[in-house]
Amino acid sequence: MKKKNQYKISQWHGKAYNFFGDYLWEKYKSRVLKLPINIELSCPNRDGTVGTGGCIFCSEDGSASPTTYGSQDILNQMDNAVKSFKRSDAETQYIAYFQAYTNTHGKVEFLKETYDAALKFPNVIGLMIGTRPDSLNKEKINLIGSYKEQTKELWLEIGMQSMHESSLTFLNRSHSHEFTRKAIIDAAQEGIKVCVHIILGIPGETWEDMMRTAVEINSLPVSGVKFHHLHVIKNTPLETIHREKNLPLLDLKEYSSIVCDFMERLRGDIIIHRLAGDRDELSLIAPRWGLHKGTVINSIESQFLTRGSYQGFFID
Repeated sequence: MKKKNQYKISQWHGKAYNFFGDYLWEKYKSRVLKLPINIELSCPNRDGTVGTGGCIFCSEDGSASPTTYGSQDILNQMDNAVKSFKRSDAETQYIAYFQAYTNTHGKVEFLKETYDAALKFPNVIGLMIGTRPDSLNKEKINLIGSYKEQTKELWLEIGMQSMHESSLTFLNRSHSHEFTRKAIIDAAQEGIKVCVHIILGIPGETWEDMMRTAVEINSLPVSGVKFHHLHVIKNTPLETIHREKNLPLLDLKEYSSIVCDFMERLRGDIIIHRLAGDRDELSLIAPRWGLHKGTVINSIESQFLTRGSYQGFFID
């Protein structure tokens, strides 16, 4: 087992997990950065299409980056994002990242026009499109799949959050897990890489429940995972619930341990895009440890080092 562990750590650039940044560097031998874009499509769970009020954890800005301004055209948003980077030069390549709200919640003609515009920005090599599973149909998936020949990186980010119906109900997702399964399978069949978002620490979920979500991901054609801890953001329904019920939120040690447990049960080919959610200091209510991204990463990596394990450990 020791030799196998050493192989994994060496293979993944000194990390015990298959990290997105390392994947990009290994593939392109240059810096690849994501340019966040906000096209103000709102969300079917906010506008009454499938539900009302939206997900209880989602902020008013739909998780938009501070550098995105929906009132500006796409190319201006992307240019502002480049200017905000401290480490960017002529050799840097970019992925157009449709981040805020639900970026397939519109007519196909508008979506095509929007995605086409982003690909006109200099040095853009790919598209990354964030959405909900219930905002995808065959026509929209076919449209996204049509960009395979025009891009080197084509990713669809789907909010899975959990496989458990009780958790989806608590989060007010307004869709069942079956929507997520179908969206992942349909997208993968079109040659689109799928990254799912997972929330750890949802009230009512046991450790065993969270590990079952890892096993479920392994059974699906998932290429990437983004981890989020349940955190409370100002002016969200979750803030009200937290103030009324004092929800039990994971501390950093608990979260780091669960992330490692989850990754030990996750297929080694799946790429880890993010280890924890983050928000700015003014909008975050709790837990406050989420403000220190470097500390979170160090805690997870230290946990792996102590265990002598790695992503996929229990599968191997």
